[in-house]
Amino acid sequence: MKILVTGGAGFIGSHYVRTLLQDQYAGWEGAHVTVVDKLTYAGNRESLPANDPRLTFVQGDILDGDLLRQLLPGHDAVVHFAAESHVDRSLESAAEFVRTNVLGTQSLLEAVLASGVERVVHVSTDEVYGSIDEGSWTETWPLAPNSPYAASKAASDLVARSYWRTHGIDLSITRCSNNYGPYQHPEKLIPLFVTNLLAGLTVPLYGEGANVREWLHVDDHCRAIDLVLNKGQAGEVYNVGGGNERTNRAITERLLELTGRDWTSVRRVPDRKAHDLRYSLDETKIAEQLGYAPSVSFEQGLADTVDWYRKNTDWWQHSKAIAADRA
Repeated sequence: MKILVTGGAGFIGSHYVRTLLQDQYAGWEGAHVTVVDKLTYAGNRESLPANDPRLTFVQGDILDGDLLRQLLPGHDAVVHFAAESHVDRSLESAAEFVRTNVLGTQSLLEAVLASGVERVVHVSTDEVYGSIDEGSWTETWPLAPNSPYAASKAASDLVARSYWRTHGIDLSITRCSNNYGPYQHPEKLIPLFVTNLLAGLTVPLYGEGANVREWLHVDDHCRAIDLVLNKGQAGEVYNVGGGNERTNRAITERLLELTGRDWTSVRRVPDRKAHDLRYSLDETKIAEQLGYAPSVSFEQGLADTVDWYRKNTDWWQHSKAIAADRA
């Protein structure tokens, strides 16, 4: 068995690859994994087991159709993580998000079509739905993205769906809530706050910190992706939520407690443009049809994540240095 993972040196992709290589996904034991990653600032080879004989790493752009057509033959499946994913960066440089997320997805699927790969999972985000004041989004909710990042992911979802509908590719889409866990790049809220607090620096809290997000441990997310890969239906979308809704202020307060800091370490900054107030996914479909349920409690998962960053200073300092060099 062979599986190709795009964006496999990023946060979620690398967790999925490490777990695959540890034979923790039924049906993929012993599988060979090919990772294609451009290694932008958010990609880190140190997140992957470089010496694993079942891992082939290729530094490349998913817009390179010739490269993909060389690599894809012989693979049984593709899991597509590769994406520009930071909302703040999309407000300043939207073109790169459209290029990678929309055109990159189309390039990948064209190569899949030419290569005859049998199965594809396209990994997306809850942000494609916009913002919801109450209740939770089902998979049939209209797409109403509010940032260039979210819009580029919504567009990539539609491109993916079109390749299923037009060309018959056996493709499913997942939409997840906010992920957290080890190896996450320190530009995102939890690792940014944790690493700054551990380093004795302040952390920036948007506005009053009233924005609500639903948090999902990366291990639960990757288990859901594995379920969709093995049992999901072609043309279907599956929401993957964590069931843990917290305001950004509540997250900040808990991280202060876990790092032994106080509110003097928090600085208020002007709110982000068009900042979505609340996200919430209804995961009834994936629970009932595929048997998914999150298993990592938020309190334990967050404490373990803080502990990981405390013990892996070299990794996150290197990640911050890479980001600074490539900015």
